[in-house]
Amino acid sequence: MPAYKTGKKTRQYSNEFKVGAVLMSCKPDRLIRDVAQSLDIHPFMLSRWRKEYFEGKLVADKRKIPTDLKAIERPEQPPEPDRLKQLERENEALRMENDFLKKWQRFLAEQRRKGSRS
Repeated sequence: MPAYKTGKKTRQYSNEFKVGAVLMSCKPDRLIRDVAQSLDIHPFMLSRWRKEYFEGKLVADKRKIPTDLKAIERPEQPPEPDRLKQLERENEALRMENDFLKKWQRFLAEQRRKGSRS
C-alpha cells in the first residue's frame, strides 16, 4: 500500500515579516485584503497578526524593520481605570433600580392577594 502524505505543509513566517505586513496594513490608504493579496497570504491571517501585534504578543527586532514603517505606532488605548470606574457606577445604579423594581413588584403582588381575600 502506498504511503500517503498527511496534511498540508504550512509555511512559517518570521516575526519581522509579520510585523512588516502589519505595519503595511496600518497605512491609512491600504486595505487588509490588498496587502494580504500582495504578500500572497490569507486576509484572515493578516488580521490575526494585527490583533497579536496590537495586544503586544507579536514583536520583532526593531533594527530589521524599515525606517519608513517604524513611524506607524500602535493606536492609543483608552484609559481603562476611568472607564472601569464609570462602568462600576453605572452597574451599581442599575442594580439599585432593579432591586427597587423587584420590591415594587412584591408590594403589588401583596396588594392583589389582600384584595382578593375580602
